[in-house]
Amino acid sequence: VQLVESGGGLVQPGGSLRLSCAASGFTFSRYAMSWHRQAPGKERELVAVITSDGRGTNYPDSMKGRSTISRDNAKNTVYLQMNGLKPEDTAVYSCHVITTQYWGQGTQVTVSS
Repeated sequence: VQLVESGGGLVQPGGSLRLSCAASGFTFSRYAMSWHRQAPGKERELVAVITSDGRGTNYPDSMKGRSTISRDNAKNTVYLQMNGLKPEDTAVYSCHVITTQYWGQGTQVTVSS
């Protein structure tokens, strides 16, 4: 199993980023997926969840209205669109195959002027 995130970088407050997680080595379309983030000195926290067919999504209150998770099962990829980014969104963002031990290495998102 391999999960490779991309799309992170440095963005100004109020900006947007689209993260991608390319999956391989398992039947992607059978698993719900999630995005998580971990800032320095803080615990990892959930950012968004999407069902295996992409029809259902869920977000914690802190991310509602600013983030959209989506997936393309034909491309074995899950996405995270983030808008209105704030400095407190700075973290390493990782994707996860729900109900498994599989995690990506993460992509750094830094929100700073």
